[in-house]
Amino acid sequence: MRDLDETDVEILSLLAENARRPFSEIGERVGLSGPAVSDRVTRLEESGVIEGFTVDVDRSKLRAGVPVLVDVALPLGSESDDDQTALDRARHRVGEADAVEHVFVTADGDLRLYGRVEGRNVREWVRGLFDGIDVDDYDVTLVDEFQWTPSVEGVEFALTCAECSNTVDSEGETARIDGEVYHFCCPSCLSRFRDRYQRLEEGV
Repeated sequence: MRDLDETDVEILSLLAENARRPFSEIGERVGLSGPAVSDRVTRLEESGVIEGFTVDVDRSKLRAGVPVLVDVALPLGSESDDDQTALDRARHRVGEADAVEHVFVTADGDLRLYGRVEGRNVREWVRGLFDGIDVDDYDVTLVDEFQWTPSVEGVEFALTCAECSNTVDSEGETARIDGEVYHFCCPSCLSRFRDRYQRLEEGV
């Protein structure tokens, strides 16, 4: 297989802006025909770069409430009776909350979430959300404007060899084995993988 080129990245950027954009329109922007764009998108899907197309819902049109960011400081290593850390329990709790739209975990092991709640009850909502979970502290910030802009500009793509886990570069190979697409850094890894796969199939 070959590395992604500038045309691939431009196609990905256009799809990130609008996944329903017709291939013919993309082709006009990148200098290819519609079918050629379709072929590239199919290859990107088979390579695992594109995992699927989705709908971007503006939840502000569906749910009333004040948009808030909540930063939650959690004690490190504090375990509950079921051996879950406070972070595990908090993550599970906020993941099930209807008002929460995005959840982030910081490198420090703290939790940040974005959601929409009734303005008069924000602190009450946060206290109820973490009831029974050890929380050192939390801060609530009202959000004035929120915009999600997906982009692939400046991103370097790297595929991993299915045999040795090395990075697959332009010298690598791609093979479809039993309906699945696999990437390999060299012909030797591809050969070893095929041999082992065949032995497993034969029950050796």
